Amino acid sequence: MKRLPLIIIAILIFTAAPTTLIAQGTQADYNRYEGFEELTRDKVTHGEIAPSWIGKTGNFWYNVLTEEGMKYYIVIPDKRQKKEAFDFPKLTTYLLAAQGKKNSIDKPSVSNIRFSDDLRTFTFVCDNYEWSCKLPSYRIVKGDPYTEKPRPGWPMNTFNDSIGKPVDSPDGKWTAFIKDYNLFVREKESDKIIQMSSDGGLGLYYSPFIIWSPDSKKIMSCLIRPVEKHMINYIESSPKDQKQPKYSSIEYAKPGDALMQLYPRLFDIEKKKIINQCDELIDNQFSVEYFKWSKDSRSLTFEYNKRGHQLYQVIKLDIDGSEPKILINETSQTFIDYSGKRFRYDINDGKEIIWASERDGWNHLYLYDGQTGKVNNQITKGEWVVRDVIDVDENERTVLFTASGKEPGDPYLIHYYRINFDGSGLILLTPGDGNHIASFSPDKKYFVDAWSRVDMPPVTVLRETKTGEQVMELEKADISQLLATGWKMPEVFVSKGRDNKTDIWGMILKPSNFDPAKKYPVIEYIYAGPHGNNVPKSFSAYYDRCRQSLTELGFIVVIIDGMGTSNRSKAFHDVCWKNIKDAGFPDRIIWMQNAAKQFPYMDISNVGIYGKSAGGQNSTGAVLFHPEFYKVAVSVCGCHDNRMDKIWWNEQWMGWPVGPEYGESSNVDNAYRLQGDLFLIVGEMDDNVDPASTYQVVDALIKANKTFDLLTLPGLRHEWGGRYGERRIVDYFVEKIMKKDPPPMNTIQWDEQLVNHSIAN
Repeated sequence: MKRLPLIIIAILIFTAAPTTLIAQGTQADYNRYEGFEELTRDKVTHGEIAPSWIGKTGNFWYNVLTEEGMKYYIVIPDKRQKKEAFDFPKLTTYLLAAQGKKNSIDKPSVSNIRFSDDLRTFTFVCDNYEWSCKLPSYRIVKGDPYTEKPRPGWPMNTFNDSIGKPVDSPDGKWTAFIKDYNLFVREKESDKIIQMSSDGGLGLYYSPFIIWSPDSKKIMSCLIRPVEKHMINYIESSPKDQKQPKYSSIEYAKPGDALMQLYPRLFDIEKKKIINQCDELIDNQFSVEYFKWSKDSRSLTFEYNKRGHQLYQVIKLDIDGSEPKILINETSQTFIDYSGKRFRYDINDGKEIIWASERDGWNHLYLYDGQTGKVNNQITKGEWVVRDVIDVDENERTVLFTASGKEPGDPYLIHYYRINFDGSGLILLTPGDGNHIASFSPDKKYFVDAWSRVDMPPVTVLRETKTGEQVMELEKADISQLLATGWKMPEVFVSKGRDNKTDIWGMILKPSNFDPAKKYPVIEYIYAGPHGNNVPKSFSAYYDRCRQSLTELGFIVVIIDGMGTSNRSKAFHDVCWKNIKDAGFPDRIIWMQNAAKQFPYMDISNVGIYGKSAGGQNSTGAVLFHPEFYKVAVSVCGCHDNRMDKIWWNEQWMGWPVGPEYGESSNVDNAYRLQGDLFLIVGEMDDNVDPASTYQVVDALIKANKTFDLLTLPGLRHEWGGRYGERRIVDYFVEKIMKKDPPPMNTIQWDEQLVNHSIAN
């Protein structure tokens, strides 16, 4: 008899097995675990959409799953009109004919659709070729082969300051270049070469990163003080294309490393000399960047981030040789969140500047005089957070931005607003208690507003940007098919934190065969990276990041944002400073204790925790620093010691110079504290977090005579380990928390799964 595919078995068991007969951690649970994500796929109709604006017309198209299958719509906002963009079955018929196929079991998949402005033609990608379709005839023409653009990797390399091409002046009369470590210019008409600098040498040289002034009379180039680069070395044990291991290295600066220093110089090509510089102002740089000439060529501004991230400045150099001017002077006793909350917009060639700052305890916008550096006024104000600036309209003198925490309820839900430069006229553009995701027309006249919560399906409407008035409803999600599978709506829970006054927000995920009369062990999915918040805020049928399938094994999964994470007040965020081991654990523990009181089905006697990257550091830290509460941890690709991880992320939160705080937060230095069970997983080629960070924890645990588990993933990078790695994770929780023996993986059925699904997927 032919064996049914595992996913079909999972669906049959999921839909047919009486929930009262299912015990936790059984084979039936594993079957549901394997099939749960697929079971929830395509069960939400009229749900989330991604509008694509057509040229600069203000019209857009989108596709959405309906009860009749996938539909494609064109919306013409000025006419309040929504119509089908094309007949997909008809397109399929013509496309199959163009491909020379009489029929096909599988419908062709189309992507990358682009409409012409007149809506009479659209192009798309199918079977790795570009195609065009003429409407209404459905005449289809095959185009060139299509190559997917590779996703950019994690950038660790610093700017290569030793090489660069010559740079022509805006008027095309001059070429600037570096020769013998110095700056030269060549007049194209006469071929005359002028040496602009003479102080460059082997250890202090000029950069080929050259910026001409708009009038082609001045040049900015930086004198560079280089440093030795920190390299990480890798051995790929099992390469796919050869038997023997491969050896490689990447550049990877770590906390405490010396950093390249850049000293900007302004040159006048007529005077053949430096006309301004400011070396003494920019000592001990973490970065000097965002160089920008004024349109009148009379000054250049740049931003200076001092090492330690407690001083951040916007500095102006004038061509008249006058003293450099500090236009914006941002300071903090803890850290300036330059990597997450930096915003600057120059108005009218720098006459005014809009700048983001947390100086009053919340991230807000300020209007500066761009000539004097004086704050004209605070634009936004209140106990809420500006999240992003969408648009600045200089003519109307308004700012279009997103914020969270201003409306009642969950302080992380994003809304869109407009406000005048002087702080007046604040308008909420997105009413509705939910997390709003907007897409604006090129002219900003209209926007598509899709909003939802984890416990409320999405609604998508078209609005006018000026007033926020609803123009028309586009889609309203129907989740009846999803609910028919047994899927349970996530539970939002809020509790006071360690100070007994700050609200801590989180989410509870339950299994599909949930029985409130039962007790379910609790597992926390953690990512307490201070650069953001982690708890999902928008609706989804399946939460992939926290591996929602885990609930099907008989667990409750919780996700919490404790103190020390971002997008709340500055004080809330500052908890992480030089104390990353805190990870909000005091708040998380109280949250779960209060949740268990309200929901008796939550068993917190043997709590598990897992996470990846910063979450990997956090999960190990849980069983080191809070073993009285957390009993079982799985840590994937953890940055276990902040001295071993990337410089920008760790110095941002742990400070500089590298002090004793780094050791106090280190899972390596504190490995001797381990109680309970710990499973470490690492990709041997991890180019995000140095794999040695995990191996040093292993070394410390061995020296402390501790028992633990380790899985090394050959050839993999900063990854969970695909289906194999995730199965090992869930088996660990079943074994250590439920005290049950997981179904064996060493069977022909599991082997067949691996044949069909690469572990790297």
